[in-house]
Amino acid sequence: MRYQSPDRRKRLLDEMIEIELLAQEARRRGLDKTEETQERVRQILRDQLLEELRKSAPAANDIPEAELHAYYDAHKDDFAEPERRRVSAIVLETAAQAKTVLAKAIKANPTEWGSLVDQFSAQRGTRATPTAATELAGDLGIVGPPGNTRGANPRVPDPVRDAAFKIANVGDTFPSVVEADKKFYIVRVTSKTDGRARTYEEAQRAIRTAVVQSRVDEREKALEKDLRERFPVKLDDAALEKMPMPPPSAAPPAGALPPPGGPLTRMPGMPHLPGMNPPPVPQPQ
Repeated sequence: MRYQSPDRRKRLLDEMIEIELLAQEARRRGLDKTEETQERVRQILRDQLLEELRKSAPAANDIPEAELHAYYDAHKDDFAEPERRRVSAIVLETAAQAKTVLAKAIKANPTEWGSLVDQFSAQRGTRATPTAATELAGDLGIVGPPGNTRGANPRVPDPVRDAAFKIANVGDTFPSVVEADKKFYIVRVTSKTDGRARTYEEAQRAIRTAVVQSRVDEREKALEKDLRERFPVKLDDAALEKMPMPPPSAAPPAGALPPPGGPLTRMPGMPHLPGMNPPPVPQPQ
């Protein structure tokens, strides 16, 4: 429909001609022989092969119910919703001031807490206003239990998160000042949602996606194993030791893994490692 008019068809043709002219000139200059271009071609071919492999996997809606139930029974922890707590804080620059304010905060009712946030907190957050509940003053958001990756919140440092889950009752304030990122936090829990396990029926859509992904992983591993058996690979450790490493500030080449510390995205054909995000699998309709 985009190319019904002659003008649009001409624009498309102009784009195709431009691409072909530039591609031919690149080949004339030998750019198709460079290592960078060859690496990109290898990656494209790899991705195309694995895409064909994924197409041969069964559709999510075609997975037998028995297999879905078996997967759910073996991975129930993956479908558990952890307890979540909403955290508010008064953030101060010095430990001495934090101790002074803490004594007031422990005894404060919601209205008094809002006043303390408005008067002392150095960190921007929800403030006590006519349109915002005073008990939410200083709100940093919701977090899950310490160590639970799905419950992380960049506004809540780990020590603050730990303290929040040691508070016994909603509305209570942690009895000690919490130091994090060179600041001093007075921590309060304003609400919580109990953890629960998702039933098979509730998790069925996610289960279907996970089973399809596991089928894809198995096919990729089988293909790689077959290729390594047909074409044995010998590693040259001496050459590997001499391989120059890029300086820390250098940008990684296309297709390279991100630096340590961040979540890894699983590239097609790579084994699934802890901390990696799997490639997307079509969702069941």
